[in-house]
Amino acid sequence: MTDPLAPLLSLPGVADAASAAKDAVFQVHRHRVNLRGWATTAAEASVRAARASAALEGGPTDIPESGEVSDPVLAGSLRIAEALGGLVATWQRAPLQALARLHVLAAADLTTDVGRPRVSEDVSQRLDMLGSLVTGGTSVPAPIVVAVVHGELLGLAPFGVANGVVARAAARMTSISTGLDPKGLGVPEVACLRRSAEYEAASVAFASGSLEGLAQWILFVCSSLEAGAREAKSIADAALTS
Repeated sequence: MTDPLAPLLSLPGVADAASAAKDAVFQVHRHRVNLRGWATTAAEASVRAARASAALEGGPTDIPESGEVSDPVLAGSLRIAEALGGLVATWQRAPLQALARLHVLAAADLTTDVGRPRVSEDVSQRLDMLGSLVTGGTSVPAPIVVAVVHGELLGLAPFGVANGVVARAAARMTSISTGLDPKGLGVPEVACLRRSAEYEAASVAFASGSLEGLAQWILFVCSSLEAGAREAKSIADAALTS
């Protein structure tokens, strides 16, 4: 069968960007702190990712000292962060089930209509296609798969609310499940927040379906993965001096 994502590798700069992203994330896993103490980096990365993702959805980034989060967007993003590791296996075998669970976690305080995508033939077909890619339907480099999952869920917006939080969580799961970032050390969500205008523009470009738009989005995602690796390195470096 023809790999549906294979043509993306021929877009200008994409193959090199994907390779650079893979190398950056690999080097973070080789950091001396992360060879044994990776769990500390992963825990901090997970919280930073949740806060950044919530902010991109209009929520706050600050977690009260009491630990009691009242904002529904941030609360949902943090619930996902806590549950994400346990959902990776489901994502690999039944991605639509995992997406439904992500939405339940993200939107529990926002709506009663949780876990059910919009009833639409287009939504159903595109989610099925995405599921086939996640479960082995492509052999392109992992950063490209991450970009497609992220961009497709942002553009499709299959749920009524919290689509951005779900899309970023699905991208994070894809990074873990493909072996790109198996321990979840990177924090590309922070780069997306810092470059939010560019993030939004690239997402719109991807949704257009043009070759230029696809390349723009994939290059953005690859650069955010590199920036996320730098964020992870800063977490690990701080552990050396603490």
